[in-house]
Amino acid sequence: MSLPEQAHQALEAFQQGKGWEQRARLLMQWGDRLEPLADAEKTEANRVHGCESLVWLVAEQIEGVWRFKASSDARLLRGLLALLLVRVQGLASEELAGIDLREWFTQLGLERQLSPSRSNGLHAVLQRMAELASNR
Repeated sequence: MSLPEQAHQALEAFQQGKGWEQRARLLMQWGDRLEPLADAEKTEANRVHGCESLVWLVAEQIEGVWRFKASSDARLLRGLLALLLVRVQGLASEELAGIDLREWFTQLGLERQLSPSRSNGLHAVLQRMAELASNR
């Protein structure tokens, strides 16, 4: 499965990052790039359960591919969400089902920094994406 252009950019940036401190700064910068959600989108229906922090996910299917928006109250998690979104943006439902989160974050050099709770939270987001995709 080929990577979207922004995913290539993320890989390049994080593979050049030396050490956790630099990658943490990059994470926050990527989180700042997230398209903000309107207050009307931060509803219980859009909330992702299974995350310790508040996370909202909005999905839209356009011409057979998915476009997602996400937000969180936690700054590092916003960065992780941004990296997840660049990996899945524009995929069809079948492609979305084949995403391997562990592999993606390993490629980014972030797998060791994912605490079990963050990892579980990201899997909950990916699972919610798959649920939304299978319902449409």
